[in-house]
Amino acid sequence: MKLFGTDGVRGEAGSYLTAELAMRVAMAAGIYFLGSSRTKKILLGKDTRRSGYMIENAIVTGLTAVGYDVVQIGPMPTPAIAFLTENMRCDAGIMISASHNPYEDNGIKFFDAHGNKLSEEIEAQIEAIAQDKNRIEDAQVTGKNIGSAKRIDDVIGRYIVQLKNSFSRELTLQGLRIVLDTANGAGYKVGPTVLEELGAEVIVLHDKPNGFNINEGCGALHTKDLRMAVKQYRADIGLALDGDADRLIVVDEEGDEVDGDQILGALGLYLHAEGKLKGDGIVATVMSNQALEDAMTSAGLRLFRSNVGDKHVLEVMRENGINFGGEQSGHIIMHDYAKTGDGLVSALQILALMITSGKKASKVLRPFELYPQKLVNIKVKVKKPLDQIEGLSDELEAIEKAHMRHLIRYSGTENKLRILLEGKDAKAMEKEMKRLVSFFEKALNA
Repeated sequence: MKLFGTDGVRGEAGSYLTAELAMRVAMAAGIYFLGSSRTKKILLGKDTRRSGYMIENAIVTGLTAVGYDVVQIGPMPTPAIAFLTENMRCDAGIMISASHNPYEDNGIKFFDAHGNKLSEEIEAQIEAIAQDKNRIEDAQVTGKNIGSAKRIDDVIGRYIVQLKNSFSRELTLQGLRIVLDTANGAGYKVGPTVLEELGAEVIVLHDKPNGFNINEGCGALHTKDLRMAVKQYRADIGLALDGDADRLIVVDEEGDEVDGDQILGALGLYLHAEGKLKGDGIVATVMSNQALEDAMTSAGLRLFRSNVGDKHVLEVMRENGINFGGEQSGHIIMHDYAKTGDGLVSALQILALMITSGKKASKVLRPFELYPQKLVNIKVKVKKPLDQIEGLSDELEAIEKAHMRHLIRYSGTENKLRILLEGKDAKAMEKEMKRLVSFFEKALNA
Protein backbone atom coordinates (compact mmCIF):
# COMPACT_ATOMS: atom_id res chain seq x y z
CA MET A 1 0.00 0.00 0.00
CA LYS A 2 1.47 3.36 -1.07
CA LEU A 3 0.89 6.02 1.57
CA PHE A 4 2.78 9.03 0.24
CA GLY A 5 1.56 11.05 -2.73
CA THR A 6 3.07 14.13 -4.33
CA ASP A 7 2.98 16.06 -1.04
CA GLY A 8 2.82 13.75 1.97
CA VAL A 9 -0.02 11.48 3.05
CA ARG A 10 -3.39 12.89 2.04
CA GLY A 11 -7.02 11.75 1.83
CA GLU A 12 -10.48 12.07 3.32
CA ALA A 13 -10.21 12.38 7.10
CA GLY A 14 -11.92 9.59 9.00
CA SER A 15 -12.20 7.22 6.04
CA TYR A 16 -8.78 7.05 4.38
CA LEU A 17 -6.78 9.17 6.81
CA THR A 18 -8.06 7.62 10.03
CA ALA A 19 -6.71 8.19 13.54
CA GLU A 20 -5.24 4.68 13.38
CA LEU A 21 -3.39 5.38 10.12
CA ALA A 22 -2.12 8.73 11.41
CA MET A 23 -0.78 7.08 14.57
CA ARG A 24 0.89 4.30 12.59
CA VAL A 25 2.53 6.72 10.13
CA ALA A 26 3.70 8.86 13.07
CA MET A 27 5.22 5.82 14.80
CA ALA A 28 6.97 4.81 11.58
CA ALA A 29 8.33 8.32 11.06
CA GLY A 30 9.46 8.44 14.68
CA ILE A 31 11.31 5.14 14.29
CA TYR A 32 13.02 6.45 11.14
CA PHE A 33 14.07 9.80 12.67
CA LEU A 34 15.35 8.16 15.85
CA GLY A 35 18.09 6.66 13.68
CA SER A 36 19.76 10.09 13.41
CA SER A 37 18.21 11.84 16.43
CA ARG A 38 19.96 14.78 18.08
CA THR A 39 17.27 16.13 20.38
CA LYS A 40 14.40 13.59 20.46
CA LYS A 41 12.03 16.48 19.69
CA ILE A 42 9.56 16.73 16.81
CA LEU A 43 7.59 19.87 15.95
CA LEU A 44 3.90 19.49 15.12
CA GLY A 45 1.64 22.09 13.50
CA LYS A 46 -1.68 22.08 11.66
CA ASP A 47 -4.11 24.18 9.67
CA THR A 48 -7.67 25.02 10.74
CA ARG A 49 -9.61 21.86 9.76
CA ARG A 50 -11.78 20.24 12.44
CA SER A 51 -10.20 16.87 11.69
CA GLY A 52 -6.85 18.35 12.72
CA TYR A 53 -7.74 17.70 16.36
CA MET A 54 -8.19 13.98 15.72
CA ILE A 55 -5.07 13.60 13.62
CA GLU A 56 -2.96 15.76 15.95
CA ASN A 57 -3.81 13.61 18.97
CA ALA A 58 -3.15 10.43 16.99
CA ILE A 59 0.27 11.69 15.87
CA VAL A 60 1.18 12.72 19.42
CA THR A 61 0.19 9.24 20.63
CA GLY A 62 2.30 7.56 17.96
CA LEU A 63 5.40 9.69 18.51
CA THR A 64 5.36 9.55 22.30
CA ALA A 65 4.85 5.77 22.13
CA VAL A 66 8.24 5.37 20.43
CA GLY A 67 9.99 7.83 22.75
CA TYR A 68 9.70 11.21 21.09
CA ASP A 69 8.87 14.50 22.80
CA VAL A 70 6.37 16.51 20.75
CA VAL A 71 6.19 20.30 20.53
CA GLN A 72 2.68 21.33 19.44
CA ILE A 73 2.29 24.84 18.05
CA GLY A 74 -1.30 24.78 16.76
CA PRO A 75 -2.47 26.46 13.53
CA MET A 76 0.52 27.78 11.59
CA PRO A 77 1.45 27.95 7.88
CA THR A 78 3.33 25.03 6.36
CA PRO A 79 6.44 27.16 5.64
CA ALA A 80 6.47 28.17 9.31
CA ILE A 81 6.83 24.50 10.26
CA ALA A 82 9.79 24.18 7.87
CA PHE A 83 11.47 27.24 9.40
CA LEU A 84 10.70 26.47 13.04
CA THR A 85 11.81 22.84 12.82
CA GLU A 86 15.38 23.97 12.14
CA ASN A 87 15.14 27.09 14.30
CA MET A 88 14.01 25.11 17.36
CA ARG A 89 16.56 22.32 16.78
CA CYS A 90 13.99 19.56 16.28
CA ASP A 91 14.75 16.23 14.62
CA ALA A 92 11.80 16.69 12.28
CA GLY A 93 8.67 18.73 11.64
CA ILE A 94 5.16 17.57 10.83
CA MET A 95 2.36 19.64 9.30
CA ILE A 96 -1.24 18.45 9.37
CA SER A 97 -2.88 19.92 6.28
CA ALA A 98 -4.46 19.09 2.94
CA SER A 99 -3.40 22.47 1.55
CA HIS A 100 -6.00 23.77 -0.95
CA ASN A 101 -8.32 20.73 -0.62
CA PRO A 102 -11.78 21.09 0.98
CA TYR A 103 -12.20 20.62 4.73
CA GLU A 104 -13.24 16.96 4.39
CA ASP A 105 -9.66 16.06 3.42
CA ASN A 106 -6.55 16.27 5.52
CA GLY A 107 -2.91 15.29 5.20
CA ILE A 108 0.42 14.80 6.91
CA LYS A 109 3.56 16.50 5.57
CA PHE A 110 7.05 15.82 6.91
CA PHE A 111 10.22 17.93 7.11
CA ASP A 112 13.71 16.85 8.13
CA ALA A 113 15.85 18.57 10.77
CA HIS A 114 16.90 21.24 8.25
CA GLY A 115 13.32 22.08 7.25
CA ASN A 116 13.45 20.28 3.92
CA LYS A 117 10.69 18.06 2.55
CA LEU A 118 11.57 14.39 2.56
CA SER A 119 12.90 12.65 -0.53
CA GLU A 120 10.91 9.85 -2.14
CA GLU A 121 13.54 7.40 -0.89
CA ILE A 122 12.98 8.42 2.74
CA GLU A 123 9.21 8.34 2.27
CA ALA A 124 9.55 4.77 0.95
CA GLN A 125 11.52 3.79 4.07
CA ILE A 126 8.82 5.24 6.34
CA GLU A 127 6.14 3.39 4.36
CA ALA A 128 8.05 0.13 4.78
CA ILE A 129 8.31 0.65 8.55
CA ALA A 130 4.59 1.49 8.80
CA GLN A 131 3.74 -1.84 7.22
CA ASP A 132 6.13 -3.86 9.38
CA LYS A 133 3.93 -4.91 12.32
CA ASN A 134 6.77 -6.49 14.28
CA ARG A 135 9.00 -3.44 13.98
CA ILE A 136 6.18 -1.15 15.12
CA GLU A 137 5.51 -3.36 18.16
CA ASP A 138 9.19 -3.71 19.07
CA ALA A 139 9.79 0.07 18.89
CA GLN A 140 7.22 0.95 21.55
CA VAL A 141 8.84 2.02 24.84
CA THR A 142 7.85 1.89 28.50
CA GLY A 143 8.36 3.76 31.76
CA LYS A 144 10.57 6.82 31.68
CA ASN A 145 11.32 6.29 27.99
CA ILE A 146 7.79 7.28 26.92
CA GLY A 147 7.80 10.73 25.32
CA SER A 148 6.04 13.90 26.40
CA ALA A 149 3.91 16.50 24.65
CA LYS A 150 4.04 20.24 25.21
CA ARG A 151 1.99 22.99 23.58
CA ILE A 152 3.68 26.32 22.84
CA ASP A 153 1.54 29.28 21.75
CA ASP A 154 4.09 32.05 21.24
CA VAL A 155 6.26 30.76 18.35
CA ILE A 156 4.30 32.90 15.89
CA GLY A 157 6.63 35.76 16.89
CA ARG A 158 9.70 33.88 15.64
CA TYR A 159 8.08 33.30 12.26
CA ILE A 160 6.97 36.92 11.97
CA VAL A 161 10.56 38.06 12.58
CA GLN A 162 11.74 35.65 9.88
CA LEU A 163 9.18 37.04 7.43
CA LYS A 164 10.10 40.64 8.19
CA ASN A 165 13.79 39.81 7.73
CA SER A 166 12.99 38.82 4.13
CA PHE A 167 11.79 42.39 3.48
CA SER A 168 14.45 45.09 3.07
CA ARG A 169 14.78 47.32 6.13
CA GLU A 170 15.08 50.27 3.74
CA LEU A 171 11.52 49.74 2.53
CA THR A 172 8.13 50.24 4.15
CA LEU A 173 4.57 49.32 3.21
CA GLN A 174 3.38 52.69 4.46
CA GLY A 175 0.82 54.14 2.04
CA LEU A 176 -0.16 50.81 0.49
CA ARG A 177 -3.69 49.49 0.78
CA ILE A 178 -3.74 45.69 0.56
CA VAL A 179 -6.65 43.25 0.50
CA LEU A 180 -5.62 39.89 1.99
CA ASP A 181 -7.71 36.71 1.73
CA THR A 182 -6.45 34.15 4.25
CA ALA A 183 -8.81 31.35 3.07
CA ASN A 184 -9.96 30.75 6.66
CA GLY A 185 -6.73 28.83 6.92
CA ALA A 186 -3.41 28.64 8.69
CA GLY A 187 -2.30 32.15 7.74
CA TYR A 188 -5.30 33.94 9.26
CA LYS A 189 -3.28 35.43 12.14
CA VAL A 190 0.25 35.79 10.86
CA GLY A 191 -0.67 37.22 7.43
CA PRO A 192 -2.45 40.40 8.55
CA THR A 193 -0.04 40.88 11.45
CA VAL A 194 3.14 40.99 9.38
CA LEU A 195 1.66 43.28 6.70
CA GLU A 196 0.32 45.70 9.32
CA GLU A 197 3.59 45.73 11.27
CA LEU A 198 5.39 46.72 8.06
CA GLY A 199 3.04 49.69 7.66
CA ALA A 200 0.32 48.62 5.24
CA GLU A 201 -3.38 49.31 5.52
CA VAL A 202 -4.84 45.80 5.37
CA ILE A 203 -8.40 44.78 4.54
CA VAL A 204 -8.71 41.13 5.57
CA LEU A 205 -11.13 38.64 4.03
CA HIS A 206 -12.05 35.14 5.22
CA ASP A 207 -10.12 35.15 8.49
CA LYS A 208 -12.78 33.47 10.66
CA PRO A 209 -12.00 29.72 10.53
CA ASN A 210 -14.62 27.44 12.07
CA GLY A 211 -13.12 24.08 11.16
CA PHE A 212 -15.26 23.63 8.05
CA ASN A 213 -14.86 26.78 5.94
CA ILE A 214 -11.18 26.47 4.98
CA ASN A 215 -10.78 27.18 1.22
CA GLU A 216 -14.59 27.34 0.88
CA GLY A 217 -15.33 29.83 -1.89
CA CYS A 218 -12.24 31.82 -0.93
CA GLY A 219 -8.47 31.95 -0.98
CA ALA A 220 -6.12 31.03 -3.79
CA LEU A 221 -8.63 28.80 -5.59
CA HIS A 222 -11.60 31.19 -5.48
CA THR A 223 -10.63 34.84 -6.02
CA LYS A 224 -14.06 36.35 -6.76
CA ASP A 225 -14.41 38.01 -3.33
CA LEU A 226 -10.82 39.26 -3.48
CA ARG A 227 -11.24 40.76 -6.95
CA MET A 228 -14.43 42.54 -5.91
CA ALA A 229 -12.88 43.85 -2.68
CA VAL A 230 -9.81 45.24 -4.46
CA LYS A 231 -12.05 47.35 -6.69
CA GLN A 232 -14.46 48.25 -3.87
CA TYR A 233 -11.72 49.52 -1.55
CA ARG A 234 -9.54 50.89 -4.37
CA ALA A 235 -6.66 48.81 -3.10
CA ASP A 236 -3.18 48.73 -4.61
CA ILE A 237 -3.10 44.94 -4.72
CA GLY A 238 -4.96 41.81 -3.60
CA LEU A 239 -3.26 38.75 -2.13
CA ALA A 240 -4.84 35.31 -1.67
CA LEU A 241 -3.34 32.47 0.37
CA ASP A 242 -4.45 28.86 0.32
CA GLY A 243 -5.34 26.75 3.37
CA ASP A 244 -1.79 26.23 4.59
CA ALA A 245 -0.39 29.52 3.22
CA ASP A 246 2.33 28.01 1.04
CA ARG A 247 0.68 29.32 -2.11
CA LEU A 248 -0.07 32.86 -3.33
CA ILE A 249 -2.39 34.26 -5.98
CA VAL A 250 -2.18 37.97 -6.85
CA VAL A 251 -4.88 40.37 -8.06
CA ASP A 252 -3.82 43.75 -9.49
CA GLU A 253 -5.39 47.14 -8.71
CA GLU A 254 -7.85 46.68 -11.59
CA GLY A 255 -9.26 43.55 -9.95
CA ASP A 256 -7.67 41.19 -12.49
CA GLU A 257 -5.83 38.02 -11.47
CA VAL A 258 -2.16 37.94 -12.49
CA ASP A 259 -0.90 34.74 -14.11
CA GLY A 260 1.58 32.75 -12.04
CA ASP A 261 4.14 32.56 -14.87
CA GLN A 262 4.11 36.35 -15.23
CA ILE A 263 4.77 36.68 -11.49
CA LEU A 264 7.68 34.21 -11.73
CA GLY A 265 9.08 36.23 -14.61
CA ALA A 266 8.64 39.59 -12.88
CA LEU A 267 10.29 38.37 -9.68
CA GLY A 268 13.10 36.62 -11.56
CA LEU A 269 13.94 39.79 -13.49
CA TYR A 270 13.68 41.88 -10.30
CA LEU A 271 16.05 39.61 -8.36
CA HIS A 272 18.46 39.63 -11.30
CA ALA A 273 18.42 43.45 -11.46
CA GLU A 274 19.02 43.62 -7.70
CA GLY A 275 21.98 41.23 -7.96
CA LYS A 276 20.17 38.67 -5.81
CA LEU A 277 19.53 35.93 -8.37
CA LYS A 278 21.93 33.01 -8.10
CA GLY A 279 22.76 30.52 -10.83
CA ASP A 280 21.88 32.84 -13.74
CA GLY A 281 18.40 31.38 -14.05
CA ILE A 282 15.13 30.38 -12.48
CA VAL A 283 13.24 27.08 -12.20
CA ALA A 284 9.66 26.45 -13.29
CA THR A 285 7.76 23.30 -14.22
CA VAL A 286 7.02 21.66 -17.55
CA MET A 287 3.59 23.34 -17.34
CA SER A 288 4.96 26.88 -17.50
CA ASN A 289 4.30 29.05 -20.54
CA GLN A 290 6.97 29.24 -23.25
CA ALA A 291 6.73 33.04 -23.04
CA LEU A 292 8.36 32.82 -19.59
CA GLU A 293 11.32 30.94 -21.07
CA ASP A 294 11.64 33.42 -23.94
CA ALA A 295 11.58 36.35 -21.49
CA MET A 296 14.34 34.81 -19.41
CA THR A 297 16.43 34.11 -22.52
CA SER A 298 16.04 37.73 -23.66
CA ALA A 299 17.45 38.84 -20.30
CA GLY A 300 20.45 36.52 -20.62
CA LEU A 301 19.01 34.04 -18.10
CA ARG A 302 18.03 30.38 -18.32
CA LEU A 303 14.75 28.69 -17.47
CA PHE A 304 15.21 25.23 -16.00
CA ARG A 305 12.13 23.01 -16.06
CA SER A 306 11.16 20.40 -13.46
CA ASN A 307 8.35 17.92 -13.05
CA VAL A 308 5.12 19.23 -11.49
CA GLY A 309 5.36 19.71 -7.71
CA ASP A 310 7.28 22.18 -5.54
CA LYS A 311 9.46 19.32 -4.27
CA HIS A 312 10.71 18.72 -7.82
CA VAL A 313 11.22 22.46 -8.39
CA LEU A 314 13.43 22.56 -5.31
CA GLU A 315 15.46 19.55 -6.46
CA VAL A 316 16.32 21.28 -9.75
CA MET A 317 17.13 24.49 -7.89
CA ARG A 318 19.63 22.65 -5.70
CA GLU A 319 21.17 20.80 -8.63
CA ASN A 320 21.88 24.06 -10.48
CA GLY A 321 22.73 26.39 -7.59
CA ILE A 322 19.58 28.48 -8.12
CA ASN A 323 17.77 30.33 -5.34
CA PHE A 324 14.45 31.14 -7.05
CA GLY A 325 11.76 29.05 -8.69
CA GLY A 326 8.15 27.99 -8.52
CA GLU A 327 4.99 26.78 -10.18
CA GLN A 328 2.46 28.79 -12.15
CA SER A 329 -0.14 27.62 -9.61
CA GLY A 330 1.30 30.01 -7.01
CA HIS A 331 3.92 27.95 -5.20
CA ILE A 332 6.96 30.25 -5.20
CA ILE A 333 10.25 29.29 -3.56
CA MET A 334 12.55 32.12 -2.42
CA HIS A 335 15.30 29.86 -1.12
CA ASP A 336 17.28 32.64 0.56
CA TYR A 337 14.34 33.17 2.92
CA ALA A 338 12.33 29.91 2.97
CA LYS A 339 12.93 26.17 2.62
CA THR A 340 9.67 25.61 0.76
CA GLY A 341 6.94 27.61 -0.99
CA ASP A 342 5.87 30.48 1.28
CA GLY A 343 2.91 32.65 0.28
CA LEU A 344 3.82 35.48 2.65
CA VAL A 345 7.52 35.61 1.73
CA SER A 346 6.43 35.72 -1.93
CA ALA A 347 3.93 38.49 -1.17
CA LEU A 348 6.59 40.62 0.51
CA GLN A 349 8.96 40.25 -2.45
CA ILE A 350 6.18 41.25 -4.86
CA LEU A 351 5.43 44.30 -2.71
CA ALA A 352 9.15 45.17 -2.63
CA LEU A 353 9.19 44.99 -6.43
CA MET A 354 6.20 47.35 -6.66
CA ILE A 355 7.70 49.85 -4.23
CA THR A 356 11.16 49.78 -5.83
CA SER A 357 9.80 50.20 -9.36
CA GLY A 358 7.25 52.85 -8.42
CA LYS A 359 4.79 51.15 -10.79
CA LYS A 360 1.32 49.74 -10.27
CA ALA A 361 0.80 46.00 -9.95
CA SER A 362 -0.92 45.77 -13.35
CA LYS A 363 2.23 47.11 -15.04
CA VAL A 364 5.15 45.71 -13.10
CA LEU A 365 3.79 42.16 -12.68
CA ARG A 366 3.22 41.59 -16.39
CA PRO A 367 6.67 41.98 -18.00
CA PHE A 368 5.64 39.89 -21.05
CA GLU A 369 2.55 38.60 -22.83
CA LEU A 370 1.64 34.94 -22.44
CA TYR A 371 1.29 32.65 -25.44
CA PRO A 372 -2.14 31.04 -25.89
CA GLN A 373 -2.32 27.80 -23.94
CA LYS A 374 -5.06 25.17 -23.67
CA LEU A 375 -5.42 22.25 -21.27
CA VAL A 376 -7.94 19.45 -21.86
CA ASN A 377 -8.62 16.44 -19.62
CA ILE A 378 -9.93 13.24 -21.20
CA LYS A 379 -11.45 10.38 -19.23
CA VAL A 380 -9.82 7.08 -20.21
CA LYS A 381 -10.65 3.44 -19.55
CA VAL A 382 -7.02 2.34 -19.23
CA LYS A 383 -3.73 4.22 -18.86
CA LYS A 384 -1.91 2.67 -21.78
CA PRO A 385 1.78 3.72 -21.89
CA LEU A 386 2.08 6.65 -24.29
CA ASP A 387 5.00 5.09 -26.13
CA GLN A 388 2.79 2.09 -26.96
CA ILE A 389 0.04 4.11 -28.65
CA GLU A 390 0.29 3.50 -32.37
CA GLY A 391 0.49 6.64 -34.47
CA LEU A 392 1.12 9.04 -31.58
CA SER A 393 4.65 9.93 -32.66
CA ASP A 394 3.30 11.09 -36.05
CA GLU A 395 0.64 13.22 -34.34
CA LEU A 396 3.20 14.89 -32.08
CA GLU A 397 5.61 15.45 -34.96
CA ALA A 398 2.89 17.35 -36.82
CA ILE A 399 2.27 19.54 -33.77
CA GLU A 400 5.98 20.33 -33.42
CA LYS A 401 6.23 21.23 -37.11
CA ALA A 402 3.41 23.70 -36.50
CA HIS A 403 5.67 25.36 -33.86
CA MET A 404 3.53 24.34 -30.90
CA ARG A 405 4.62 22.96 -27.55
CA HIS A 406 2.86 19.91 -26.13
CA LEU A 407 2.76 18.16 -22.77
CA ILE A 408 0.79 14.94 -22.46
CA ARG A 409 0.58 12.95 -19.24
CA TYR A 410 -1.77 10.82 -17.20
CA SER A 411 -3.24 12.06 -13.93
CA GLY A 412 -1.60 10.48 -10.92
CA THR A 413 -4.89 10.05 -9.04
CA GLU A 414 -7.64 9.76 -11.69
CA ASN A 415 -8.28 7.85 -14.93
CA LYS A 416 -7.63 10.94 -17.00
CA LEU A 417 -5.21 11.99 -19.70
CA ARG A 418 -4.10 15.61 -19.53
CA ILE A 419 -3.27 17.32 -22.84
CA LEU A 420 -1.57 20.71 -22.86
CA LEU A 421 -0.95 22.60 -26.08
CA GLU A 422 0.69 25.99 -26.46
CA GLY A 423 1.41 28.16 -29.47
CA LYS A 424 1.40 31.72 -30.75
CA ASP A 425 -1.56 31.09 -33.09
CA ALA A 426 -4.66 30.43 -30.93
CA LYS A 427 -6.88 29.31 -33.83
CA ALA A 428 -4.33 26.85 -35.16
CA MET A 429 -3.80 25.50 -31.65
CA GLU A 430 -7.54 25.01 -31.17
CA LYS A 431 -7.67 23.02 -34.41
CA GLU A 432 -4.75 20.83 -33.37
CA MET A 433 -6.30 20.24 -29.94
CA LYS A 434 -9.57 18.98 -31.45
CA ARG A 435 -7.63 16.61 -33.70
CA LEU A 436 -5.49 15.35 -30.83
CA VAL A 437 -8.45 14.82 -28.50
CA SER A 438 -10.24 12.82 -31.20
CA PHE A 439 -7.11 10.72 -31.72
CA PHE A 440 -6.76 9.84 -28.03
CA GLU A 441 -10.46 9.13 -27.54
CA LYS A 442 -10.26 6.54 -30.29
CA ALA A 443 -6.91 5.13 -29.15
CA LEU A 444 -7.74 4.82 -25.43
CA ASN A 445 -11.50 4.31 -25.30
CA ALA A 446 -12.14 2.06 -28.28
